[in-house]
Amino acid sequence: MSIKVEDISKLYGTQEALSHINFEAKKGEIIGFLGPNGAGKSTMMKILTGYIAASSGKASVAGYNVEEDDIEVKKRIGYLPEHNSLYTDMYVKEYLNFVAGIYKIPNKKERIAEMIQLVKLEIEQNKKIEELSKGYRQRVGLAAAMLHDPEVLILDEPTTGLDPNQLAEIRNLIMNIGKEKTVLLSTHIMQEVEAMCSRVLIIDRGKIIADKSTKELKRGFSDQDILEVEFEKEIDITLFNTSFPDISVEIMGNGLYRLLNKSGKDIRAKLFEWAVKNETSILGQRAIETNLEEVFKQLTNKK
Repeated sequence: MSIKVEDISKLYGTQEALSHINFEAKKGEIIGFLGPNGAGKSTMMKILTGYIAASSGKASVAGYNVEEDDIEVKKRIGYLPEHNSLYTDMYVKEYLNFVAGIYKIPNKKERIAEMIQLVKLEIEQNKKIEELSKGYRQRVGLAAAMLHDPEVLILDEPTTGLDPNQLAEIRNLIMNIGKEKTVLLSTHIMQEVEAMCSRVLIIDRGKIIADKSTKELKRGFSDQDILEVEFEKEIDITLFNTSFPDISVEIMGNGLYRLLNKSGKDIRAKLFEWAVKNETSILGQRAIETNLEEVFKQLTNKK
């Protein structure tokens, strides 16, 4: 296995940031690593990359223990953190040459040229990093992460700051890389996960709450209808739940509500009857397709 995590926990004082995390990842997988802010994603990534130590449990990358064989792990892992720290007073090629020296990469000049072409940095390669846009700085970070041809890539919000055209280019790049490497990808853009990832890990409050393919995750919620309903005025949720016990209600604001119908029955006629009885009107309603974003919200909004 390229990545193996066994019973990892992480404590900050008495606060448990990660609780008994277990998962594996093999070559050729692009895994979406998802969770709300503060769920433990970045902590897990930092443990895998050797930036911080776990409180208990064991993690390995390419067969090497991340604590006992940290140098070997760093040789085999590429990491693009969410806050991409670069030496901004360096020129792009100067910085990549510096990184190549750290990894003792042979044929540095050729490898740097290859990475610049791969992430499409040609027109910016002679600039100082401080002169680059956020999107191009992300590309520099991605080039640096891949420079030593690692077996495993860990990317924390890699598409931050990219415009739609850049985003499509980086998406295609990651998908091509994922054919031969293991990619652990953290992002808040669910469309990117659906487009790129074959598998999804969802973490919430320090625990893995889902580990399935994107298709399996959505299939598990396909029997739950989601309606967005606009009422003429705000409704009494307690009163509504009395009439519709199988429906979860999310308040969207301004008379708009999202209804998760677990009954398996068409409730539209009954909704209109309820509205009339409670002296309001339904101004509109539409069905919401079950996509990964909806699944994520339903899983992580649970108390």
